[in-house]
Amino acid sequence: MQSIKIGLIREGKTPPDKRVAFTPLQTEEIEQRFPQVKITCEPSEVRAYKESEYKELGITIGDARDCDILMGIKEVPIKNLIAGKTYLFFSHTMKKQPYNRGLLQEALKKKIRLIDYEALKDTQGNRLVAFGRFAGIVGAYNGLWVYGNRYKIFSLRRAFECFDINDLKLELRKVKLPAIKIVLTGAGRVAKGAMETLDTAGIKKVNSTEFLNQKFEVPVYVQLSSADYHTRKEGGHFNREEFHQHPELYNSDFVKFTKVADILMAGAYWNPKAPKLFSREDILQPDFKIKIVADITCDIDGSVPTTKKPSSITDPLYDYDPISDSTQAPLSDEKLITVMAVDNLPCELPRSASEEFGRDLIDRILKPLLIDDSEGVVDRATIARDGQLTKHFSYLQEYVNQQS
Repeated sequence: MQSIKIGLIREGKTPPDKRVAFTPLQTEEIEQRFPQVKITCEPSEVRAYKESEYKELGITIGDARDCDILMGIKEVPIKNLIAGKTYLFFSHTMKKQPYNRGLLQEALKKKIRLIDYEALKDTQGNRLVAFGRFAGIVGAYNGLWVYGNRYKIFSLRRAFECFDINDLKLELRKVKLPAIKIVLTGAGRVAKGAMETLDTAGIKKVNSTEFLNQKFEVPVYVQLSSADYHTRKEGGHFNREEFHQHPELYNSDFVKFTKVADILMAGAYWNPKAPKLFSREDILQPDFKIKIVADITCDIDGSVPTTKKPSSITDPLYDYDPISDSTQAPLSDEKLITVMAVDNLPCELPRSASEEFGRDLIDRILKPLLIDDSEGVVDRATIARDGQLTKHFSYLQEYVNQQS
């Protein structure tokens, strides 16, 4: 069997990402399960796992330039792309993002085989590897952290100050909330991760009817799917398939939740054709109650009108003033809404996020990548090959032809 060299490349985007495709123990497992594979780990001063952790397990530390397959997390800087290699990373080109057009152009020019993690899906279109769970876990944690800070009733370490997810869950024991109501949107990986945090914090889950109509003596949360806050414009029952294909046929009636909720945690995927959860005019109404928004999805000018810009791990908050429709310094005025819209939440728990991501890569992707892709998993995720866009991504041709 032909030998294959896999390189774990150093993250080159600024600020550099601390995550990695495989943890040290996972690299050892890969070399044991796939005897034809040898792994090289490029040295990195910021990676969550130290070089010594790989070296102790017999993994080569050094330049991955001679490897066949190069695996990272974020976009590889254009100047670092090596001709003729197979790359796996999040390219952020599939939606024709203008800031990465040059990256895809260079990949084509250098005849790189570009495989995008985001496009690795099963035959039903379900993603096979993702960081969504950890975005939800950290996003909900940050929402609770904000509440403690804003009302000065408890203090948590920042998520990135926790060693891993177990450490973070121990920190959640410090959460002491009054009888507030938290509304969480979404039903996918992100929302499930957020529920994991809320459940660990001991916050009671209730259904939408209870949430809207009952008073509680303890903090509660409700998890909403699209059917809970959308109505057909022409009347009739909510149809999930129709909503996913034609969201423009629906109105949002989410405003009923804004009258009773104290915190909004937004974890639902949003289609630009879908209605927004609520409007600036709704916020200006005297019965609008939400004071904290943890926008885990971080869609700028998306479903949540308070999300005017992304925030960062080092600068995670800003206040939103609906009167002027502007952002202000965080925690500056109790009349304003405090927004957490960190756009790279899984980076706050890089060790645990990497561990789960690598597990999925090993169990779901390595066999089709290295041995047998009979179900077309890797083929469908390949954006470019031999200097051409593949048939699955031919729609990007016009995007590629444009000059940056």
